[in-house]
Amino acid sequence: MKLDKRFKFSVACDGGAASGKTTGAKIIAKKYGLNFLSSGSLYRYAGYRVLKDKPKNKINFLKKIFKNLKIKKLNKINLNTSKISDYTSLLAKDRRVRIILKKYQQKFAKENTKPIIEGRDISTVILPKADVKFFFKCSLDVAAKRRFKEFRKKKYKITFNEVKKAIKIRDYRDKNRAISPLIQAKDAVIVQSDKLNIFDMTNKMSKFIERKLKKKYGS
Repeated sequence: MKLDKRFKFSVACDGGAASGKTTGAKIIAKKYGLNFLSSGSLYRYAGYRVLKDKPKNKINFLKKIFKNLKIKKLNKINLNTSKISDYTSLLAKDRRVRIILKKYQQKFAKENTKPIIEGRDISTVILPKADVKFFFKCSLDVAAKRRFKEFRKKKYKITFNEVKKAIKIRDYRDKNRAISPLIQAKDAVIVQSDKLNIFDMTNKMSKFIERKLKKKYGS
C-alpha cells in the first residue's frame, strides 16, 4: 500500500540500541513508500569521520561534511563497530554536533513529504509534530543477542558480555545526557519488540498508521 503522492505524512521511531526501531522503520518505509532516514547512521558517520580524519576543529569539519551529504554514501561504509559506537555516544552529547545533525534531519523531512526517521530524539526534537510516533522497547538480553548476532555475521571478535555491556552503557548515556535525552513522547505508541515477531510488529505499526491516515485523509 503506497501512499498517494499528494499525501504529506511523517513517522518518528525512537528507542534504545538494538531495540528493533531500525528494522521496524525500514519495513514500514517499504510498505508505505516512505522516505527512510536513520539518525543513528548519521551520528555514526560523524563519529567515523572524526576518528578517521582527526580534524583540528571537529565542528567546522562536520558542518562541511553534512552540508551536502548524500544518504546513499552511508550504505557503503561499515559504521557498526564497537569503536565507532562507543565514540559516537560521547560525540552525541555535544550540543554543537546535535545542532548540525538536527538541521540535516529537519532538512530531510522538509524535502521529503513522507519521511520516516528513526533515532533517539525524533519524536521529541526532530519531528515533534509527526503524524505517528513509535517508541521501541526491548530487554537488555534480547537487544544484546540481536547485536551480537549481527557482529558474528560480520565476523567481529567480540564476546556476548562485551556487547551487552556496551549496549547498557550506550543506553544509559542516551537516557541521561542533558541534551535531547532518549525519552518516550507522551503521544508515542509503545512497540515492545522483544515480545513481538516481525509479522506482529509490522501489523501493530500498520494499524496505527492506517488509523491516522484515515483520520487525516479519509478512507
